Amino acid sequence: MSQPPKQSADHPVPTSTDVARLAGVSRATVSYVLNNTSAVRISEPTRRRVREAAEELGYVPHAAARSLRAGHSRMVLLPTSHVPVGPLYSRFLNEVQWALRALDYTVVQYGSLGLGADEAARAWAELRPVAVLSLGEIALSAHGVQVLKRSGAKAVITLGPQRVEGAHALVMDQRAIGSAAARHLLERGRRAIGVVVPAEPGLELFSRPRLAGVRRTVTTAGEASGARVEPLTMAYDEESAARLAAGWGALGLDAVYAYNDEYAQLLMRALQDAGVDVPGECAVVGADDLLLGKLLRPRLSTVHIELPTGREIAELVDRVVRDPDGEVERHDLMAAHTVPRESS
Repeated sequence: MSQPPKQSADHPVPTSTDVARLAGVSRATVSYVLNNTSAVRISEPTRRRVREAAEELGYVPHAAARSLRAGHSRMVLLPTSHVPVGPLYSRFLNEVQWALRALDYTVVQYGSLGLGADEAARAWAELRPVAVLSLGEIALSAHGVQVLKRSGAKAVITLGPQRVEGAHALVMDQRAIGSAAARHLLERGRRAIGVVVPAEPGLELFSRPRLAGVRRTVTTAGEASGARVEPLTMAYDEESAARLAAGWGALGLDAVYAYNDEYAQLLMRALQDAGVDVPGECAVVGADDLLLGKLLRPRLSTVHIELPTGREIAELVDRVVRDPDGEVERHDLMAAHTVPRESS
């Protein structure tokens, strides 16, 4: 097996001194330019000369050394998702990362699969991030938040249904999605509502509160409505959807809220294959308002989810990093409304 090439004496690791010598400037000027320091005025020709010299030499700043000089890193730790989050949330997370990068933060995704809450906090703390943006799959504790802050994290921000003591909370109440779907179906005169609960592990973080939102809305409608809710376990594959559709007549349901657009598309196709008329016999509603739902026949009714922009989240991170002793904030992020189409 071939060995990776070693750094030879003829090609030593380039330093900032080498860049300064080639560009004809001081080491301080190199540091100001490559660290994007705005407090010191440096002409554009000088900046360009420093960058060209660094590129020619193959020099990159040493992140750890830079962190030591600054007293903190510019790293924002983002734990990777353990479950398939779908196109809507993937786009949202990508926006957050782009916006943080525009503010000169380095986003590091950390695979935390298999770690408990406090284990994860200690593992994250080892990297000395300046901020942690937790998606809620790891249920951080107040102790975990303190571990992170003692390690130098100036901002600990959680996204999820619950807030954690000491952390800034971006509350995303998934119940609003189920409630919006249920209100729409009740308004359409549907009274026997199935709710798809994905069989895939991990998705209960989203599916349970969505089911609770449907139940809450039906309960609020009162006994006079005569409505009932039936949870339906379904995996994201054709076989599971076909099995559910094959027994649809025995369930006595006239509507289904199918968790999200992807599950809704899968189930609606299976219902049609089984001879169930959509929406005549059964109304179908998804969530996320994906483009593909508009291309189906019948076009898929859905719940449109309003999320903040990635820039808003990045600016919150930056604000908390700059003022870590400020008051802990809570922001309710999620709003939802139904987009009626042909399937309901």
